[in-house]
Amino acid sequence: MMTETLEARGWQGEELHCNGCAHYRLLAEGRCQLKHACVADRYARRIDRFFSWNPALANTYLTHPYFEVRAVAARYASASCLPQLLNDPDETVRAHVALRLPRGLILRLRKDPHREVRVRVASRLEGGDLVPMMSDPDYFVREIVARRLPPSMLHLMTNDPEPEVRRAVASRIDIDGLLLVAQDAHPAVRLEVAQRLPRSHLNYLQNDPDWRVRYEVANRMNVSDLTQMSDDPNAIVRILVRGRLSGREPGGAEIG
Repeated sequence: MMTETLEARGWQGEELHCNGCAHYRLLAEGRCQLKHACVADRYARRIDRFFSWNPALANTYLTHPYFEVRAVAARYASASCLPQLLNDPDETVRAHVALRLPRGLILRLRKDPHREVRVRVASRLEGGDLVPMMSDPDYFVREIVARRLPPSMLHLMTNDPEPEVRRAVASRIDIDGLLLVAQDAHPAVRLEVAQRLPRSHLNYLQNDPDWRVRYEVANRMNVSDLTQMSDDPNAIVRILVRGRLSGREPGGAEIG
């Protein structure tokens, strides 16, 4: 159902009317419209449309009692007015602030109690500013950190308890780190390693316990190093290896 078909109600449930509104003059100017663009409405879409038509008014609504109004106003207000919202009681407001303030001003939000705020913060910080978030209680926050840390710092996250975080580490870490992660307990992490290791180092994974990792190794390894994989316990891997050794792809096509 489109929001415009719903009745006009304020954030406390009251019925809305244009008469008596502080912004009544805007109606004649086409800068607000009941059930469509109204700052007094309870629906965020209508509030957002009001501020998109009247961005200069956003600064005056940063202390409004309704969190949706403060959150939407934070998208349009002057950045210089936003630090006052760093301690806003609603996480939606703080999340909007985290996207707009300079990186140096959102450092205090690294320990925000709400994960969505910390996700926004992690997606903006860089370098050493991310270090305190490597131990964030939420795995997705740590995954973002692993995708943004400088590769030279990723060795600090190779023992993360979540495989997806370690996989993100493996996707970016340098060669020395890759060799370390090659012994990871989770096959998805080792598969990431197999996809990135130089061909000359793939022998580290040719006896991996997971056939998918061995298949990737067999697919990328130099043919001259493949002989000892020709008797792999998995039929799919054996077909690939023997096909490459014979100069043919598994489907029978000649290898160019």
